[in-house]
Amino acid sequence: MPTPDFVRAFLLELGLAALLLLVFAATLGLRGPDRRIVGWIATGGVLVLGFTSFLVAPAPAALGGMFVQDGLAIFAKRLFLGATFIGLLASLGAPEVAFARRAGEYHLLVLSSLLGMLVLASARDVVLLFVAFELMSIPLYVLAGFLKRRDEAVEAALKFFLVGSVSSAVMAYGLSFVYGAARSTDLAKVAQAAASGQPLVTLGLVAAFAGFAFKIAAFPFHMWVPDTYEAASTPFVAWLSVAPKAAGFVALFRVYFEGAGERAAAWIPIAAGLATLTIVAGNLMALPQQNTKRLLAYSGIAHIGYMLVGFAAASASGVAMVLFYLVAYVFGNMGAFLVVEAVARSEGSEATAALRGLAQRSPLLALAMLLFLLSLGGIPFVAGFWAKLYVFWAAAVVGLYWLVLLGAVLTVVALFYYLLVAKRMYIEPPERTGRVRLSPTLAAAVLLCVAGVIVLGVYPKPLVMAALRVATPLF
Repeated sequence: MPTPDFVRAFLLELGLAALLLLVFAATLGLRGPDRRIVGWIATGGVLVLGFTSFLVAPAPAALGGMFVQDGLAIFAKRLFLGATFIGLLASLGAPEVAFARRAGEYHLLVLSSLLGMLVLASARDVVLLFVAFELMSIPLYVLAGFLKRRDEAVEAALKFFLVGSVSSAVMAYGLSFVYGAARSTDLAKVAQAAASGQPLVTLGLVAAFAGFAFKIAAFPFHMWVPDTYEAASTPFVAWLSVAPKAAGFVALFRVYFEGAGERAAAWIPIAAGLATLTIVAGNLMALPQQNTKRLLAYSGIAHIGYMLVGFAAASASGVAMVLFYLVAYVFGNMGAFLVVEAVARSEGSEATAALRGLAQRSPLLALAMLLFLLSLGGIPFVAGFWAKLYVFWAAAVVGLYWLVLLGAVLTVVALFYYLLVAKRMYIEPPERTGRVRLSPTLAAAVLLCVAGVIVLGVYPKPLVMAALRVATPLF
């Protein structure tokens, strides 16, 4: 019989497993369009788990120290649950026939991936971490090609799968070196081996870093992102663009700060170099894009670069500011994708041209999109401004002034293509006169993102302090 400590440690995971069984049972019992009810069950269940996460407290390590329920894990799980709730809420009103007839499969896959994220956040063992990564990733490959009647969706899913499989192989190869040197998969033992200066540990962690870079879509490991984002369902892409990447950063914190121990600062040059390449490439590749989803895809790559700036700081403040950035990014980026989805349902196009005159047709929707773009661009005083300011501050504290300067310059470049989208909405004349109509669930998801962008922009301090509290024990 499970002990109270075991239940405390695995409360959210056990709750999600129960939800998976309920969704599976509902899928078996319903047919055809009636399966849309499954979506409501899944969304409601994730919402309940989200509220439950605020009742969860740190618990003793379980599974022989492999699984920890510490502050970082709880913070990350709340982020994953919140992002998943918004993504599922937006998908409830999806017009595609696939969502009506295969709603059960869709939600089972999303929840399975979410379960992988929850386990990943608590993994303090490289084997458990790798297994959790694969549990998170494999459903994503299927979901990318969920709209299988689109040839481009199948192609994008195949590319995503092949790149993801290679990255997993590279990660496993690197982690095998780590195990060979440390004689253990426990991150505490890995830290001891790293502190002793064993070159095999360093080699393994470098190889594993390349695998992690694929997962978070850092340059030059980003090649799966644009095609996948363009071809897949937009509500899924909105979630894909934030939740798995947040999980990737949590894994980076575990492995390269907990697992590197006293030698954590050794990763500063590698992280700073990768941040530089990612910021520059992401912003420059976003400039010529005429498809809004591809533009947001390349913009997302650039944002990964900004987060790597905080990672490169290799400090508690750096980790905390990345965590804050991830939360702000959830609201800003998901909100922008959901507005694109609303316009695409009305216009049948995801091109930036479809946004022409949106301010005249649907002024509130245009205002929401403007807020999301300003947040992504780092304009005061919305959430994205504080996110960029804080990661730059964390990097400046450790002397990475050149990286801060580069990030600030490229932020201006990003503002250019964000404001081009705003120009289409507010200055160019509309091609149609009718309003863009949103389903109630999609409208609710957009409103949640607007609220998050505004609240974090006006009053970021509580979240910043919470992030600092969970990041400090890593150092």
